[in-house]
Amino acid sequence: MSRAAIFKDKTAITEKIREAAASVFPIVLIVVLLCFGVLPVGTDVMLSFLTGTLFVILGIGLFSLGADISMVPIGTKVGTALTKTRRLGLILPVAFILGFSVTVAEPDLQVLAATVPHINSAVLLITVGIGVGFFLTVCMLRIITGINLRRLLIVFYAAVFVLAAFTDPEFLSIAFDSGGVTTGPMTVPFILALGIGVSNIRSDKKAEADSFGLVALCSIGPIIAVMLLGLFYPAQSADTQITAAQYADTAHIGSTYLRSLPHTLLETAVSLLPIAAVFVIFNAFSLKLTKRSFARICFGIFYTYAGLVLFLTGVNVGFSPLGTVLGSELMNSRAAAFAVPLAMVFGWFIISAEPAVAVLEKQIEEVSAGAIPGKAIKLSLSLAVSVAMGISMIRVITGISVLWFLLPGYAIALILSFFVPDIYTAIAFDSGGVASGPMTATFMLQFFIGAAATTGGNILSDAFGVVALVAMVPLISIQAVGLIYKKREAVTEETREEYGDFDIVELWEVEEI
Repeated sequence: MSRAAIFKDKTAITEKIREAAASVFPIVLIVVLLCFGVLPVGTDVMLSFLTGTLFVILGIGLFSLGADISMVPIGTKVGTALTKTRRLGLILPVAFILGFSVTVAEPDLQVLAATVPHINSAVLLITVGIGVGFFLTVCMLRIITGINLRRLLIVFYAAVFVLAAFTDPEFLSIAFDSGGVTTGPMTVPFILALGIGVSNIRSDKKAEADSFGLVALCSIGPIIAVMLLGLFYPAQSADTQITAAQYADTAHIGSTYLRSLPHTLLETAVSLLPIAAVFVIFNAFSLKLTKRSFARICFGIFYTYAGLVLFLTGVNVGFSPLGTVLGSELMNSRAAAFAVPLAMVFGWFIISAEPAVAVLEKQIEEVSAGAIPGKAIKLSLSLAVSVAMGISMIRVITGISVLWFLLPGYAIALILSFFVPDIYTAIAFDSGGVASGPMTATFMLQFFIGAAATTGGNILSDAFGVVALVAMVPLISIQAVGLIYKKREAVTEETREEYGDFDIVELWEVEEI
């Protein structure tokens, strides 16, 4: 790479790390204030958490840069090359392989797979990967044929809730959470880029709109796949006891991080190998990129790999243990009476600081030609995710099934789709991946697990489901904002029709003498 490219990457890394720090800092600040105030924890656990915070920030920064300069170009170029062949026999199998490959490398999914106590991690990763791969082939067919997104969503979500009636409760929340974490920082950019690459071949006006909605459909695949898995998979015994991490000294903390690195390095390499292999094969036979472009994408894959290793290490060693202990300490303290509002505060800051929200704001401002301000989107998401976190804590305390909230929630979202423009429905259903970011899958899920275990609840049915709720609420809030925009637009059109383009409108009255 040239010096200019290296300098550009250094600047981009700095910017990505700043965004990651802005995303993580609010949660860290709240945690520190709680631990120094009403919920004291061991000094060793806090030091491990702060060390993990540095790993997570660096990891998210490097991973985001790597996804931008490798996953997005790979998705766009492969999508365009695939569609140019005009061969469904090639497009569909490759779409399945790409969907599977990018999903098993998703960091949020890997964290969830490591957290679920009664399903083998590899089994869950493969199951979710198959679900995404299958539905990515459905997405390709939809873009090529122009099938209406609303119809597909209604059919597939109807199938989801019918299947839910026969699913083991201990698999139910895991299934919906799998759909939420799948639409993460790895999968979303790649799938969106692949959709844009495929839609570029179409010349009609609806091609751009049809490129949205891929994430919405792909998030359904894991839900159905995990539910089907629950019908025949012999679940392992689940250990729900909460044990606080303990370190003898700072050297023990350092050695714990060092011991976790080799395992994480190997697992991450295995996860990224399929997508890297697909890229190399496509480049050799179809893309034939220049050496400079090929080298840049390879550097991007390396950034992605390094970021994933740092992120997963920080989460597994530092973030998750403190999140579990903090949730447990909260329910054992006098502050338990404020558990619901505290969870809502966490929700507000998680989404308001999420870097991907800025991308969504810009996207909607462009689609609405500036009529819907980004602040309105951010406010609606903050309120919605705050409510989702509050509901999650209520579920932990009461044991209410997640279906009592998901079923009416998705029903409302699908009903709203009949009253808003199709583009807003597509963006709303895509935005679940924006809301259920890294902090939800890592810290908040562990927080609810600790709370559920302490109150004597079933963590599999009571704690899991938080990601699903956070992924659902944007479907309603974004479409609600779109509905308001549509009504305002209708009022403006009525005013224009009433007066006409060339009428003179008197703004004052002249007194008659």
